[in-house]
Amino acid sequence: MTPEQKKLFNIIVLGLGFMFMFTAFQTCGNIEVTSGCDFTFCALFSASNLVAPSVVAVIGPQFSMFFSGLLYSAYIAMFIHPYTWSFYTASVLVGVGAAVLWTAQGNVLAINSDNHTIGRNSGIFWALLQFSLFFGNLYIYCAWHGHEHITDKDRQTVFISLTVISLVGCFLFFLIRKPDPDMSSSEVTESLIHACKVSVTKEMLLLSFSIGYTGLELTFYSGVYGTCIGAMTRFGEDAKSLIGISGICIGIGEILGGGIFGLLNKNNRFGRNPVVLLGLVTHFVAFYLVFLNIASDAPLAPEAGTNREAFITPSVGVALLCSFLLGFGDSCYNTQLLSIVGFLFRDKSAPAFAVFKFIQSIMAALAFFYSNFLLLHWQLLILIISGILGTLTFFLAEWKAQSLRETDYSSI
Repeated sequence: MTPEQKKLFNIIVLGLGFMFMFTAFQTCGNIEVTSGCDFTFCALFSASNLVAPSVVAVIGPQFSMFFSGLLYSAYIAMFIHPYTWSFYTASVLVGVGAAVLWTAQGNVLAINSDNHTIGRNSGIFWALLQFSLFFGNLYIYCAWHGHEHITDKDRQTVFISLTVISLVGCFLFFLIRKPDPDMSSSEVTESLIHACKVSVTKEMLLLSFSIGYTGLELTFYSGVYGTCIGAMTRFGEDAKSLIGISGICIGIGEILGGGIFGLLNKNNRFGRNPVVLLGLVTHFVAFYLVFLNIASDAPLAPEAGTNREAFITPSVGVALLCSFLLGFGDSCYNTQLLSIVGFLFRDKSAPAFAVFKFIQSIMAALAFFYSNFLLLHWQLLILIISGILGTLTFFLAEWKAQSLRETDYSSI
């Protein structure tokens, strides 16, 4: 196996490992009643990113992902026999594990890529990861469709299966071949210093607006929008089951975006900006249709739902189209951000991706907080303003990246 083939193999294994883990974790997230735990997770995730580069430096990215994956598996297994104390303890641990996991992921992505393959590899990883949305939601829809009441046996069967699936993803990380020697322990302090230095560079400051926007829209499509669909009584008795179908549509959009921009697009003349602009337009179309189709009080509706209408007769087809557009637009942003961060900070990939996830999770936590108080149209307005600002600053960062390189890179 040539060095280039070994690196591509590592990226595929990385994507498959994350696909198995997040098929289980995101499915678990769709089932559970969070009661504010999403905010706790994001807050701890953000804080833990400050020390994650040091952890990766000490034990290496492979073991970092494995042990973090075990925390994810323990979180899922906790739901087999859930208790309040174990729920919040597991939420704390998985918040810490998530920071280490994603920092290590960024490190593996960067060290297995160069200026010409970072775009392709980002797309491959993203497409494989987003299959988790498709498989997880499809499994729940098929397993529980038509069940008015979920028994303890049904629930335990599902969570045992999800725990096994997550563990498979953990052990897949051991198939990753090491392209570089391990970091010495003397570099632990340096990695923390590098994270602080990276966070104040001109490029990262520009990208922080784009990264922040992905955090806001992550909360919207993964939490708020599904809640809105389930609360719309005008969608009929199956409104709750539409949440799973919406997740499948989001996953299809994510997979399609990752495949197109990571695998099929070989034209590198225009760089990353057109893809990000496409993501902005796609999201704006989705936001407009959501505004027309979903009642403004849907995010705050009680368990019984809302009978209100927006500006058109509520349509399931339009709602699911919006799910697809939200996923597709998200893939436009995230594949390009993975690519440009890996390109600009290849020599400091672990600190750079730690800063990336720190900013993203801080904004996701903020969105979880205000989503409990703001009506839908105000949440959409925040997304529109932050989307415009994030896109413009990304353009500036991309022009800066283009001026730094002397040869063309493979854009996604």
